Amino acid sequence: MDKTAKIRLYVDADLGTGQAVAMSREQAHYLFGVMRLEKGALVALFNGRDGEWQAEVIVANKRNAVLECHRQSKPLQMPPDLWFLFAPIKKARTDFIVEKAAEMGAARIMPVQTAFTQSERMRQDRLQAHALEAAEQCGGTYVPEVTDLAKLDKVLADWPADRQLLFCDETRVGQAASDLSQLSRGPWAILIGPEGGFSAAEVERLRAMAGVHSISLGPRILRADTAAVAALALWQRALGDWV
Repeated sequence: MDKTAKIRLYVDADLGTGQAVAMSREQAHYLFGVMRLEKGALVALFNGRDGEWQAEVIVANKRNAVLECHRQSKPLQMPPDLWFLFAPIKKARTDFIVEKAAEMGAARIMPVQTAFTQSERMRQDRLQAHALEAAEQCGGTYVPEVTDLAKLDKVLADWPADRQLLFCDETRVGQAASDLSQLSRGPWAILIGPEGGFSAAEVERLRAMAGVHSISLGPRILRADTAAVAALALWQRALGDWV
């Protein structure tokens, strides 16, 4: 028997020593129809609450399966208290943004509709599935929530007073990437805009809000999906769990 499972799956069930966990039909097909596992194989399971557990296949069937938890291989590792706000773009690139935000440690992923957002329709359940798959692939034990699309004006109107916001301001392009090391820790959020940028009214409102920090992402104009990764990396390196 392998000492460590090579396949990781998210399950919506309690995990603990001796706990039997039934797989969904889709998961059973993946394990035995695609990955060709057999009885006795190990699979790593996590649920966002109990950490990661090594579980042994005790019932192997392409339509149903049962695994039994043996030992905890990772404790629950919560991400930083970071919200990631972005304007949806083309489908594949929106998927990419959600996947990278999950991999890079956002606790909540929030699509927002801005004045120049070109894509006004999105399926929250599909994006949540992408976040889940990203957590399975990157070794995370927590799956970030992906919220429904909301208007940026409404989100800002209800903004919590104790949460600082990193506003990626495209009007500052050409400047060196901002140094975030002097900012204070605590609840944070990052906001990147749509392909058409923010409107003048949105920029004015954001700059006038308390706790908003307008930053540059460097000397070149970045695509929205590239800006997402750059902003997350800058924040994580200065204020997150990379340090």
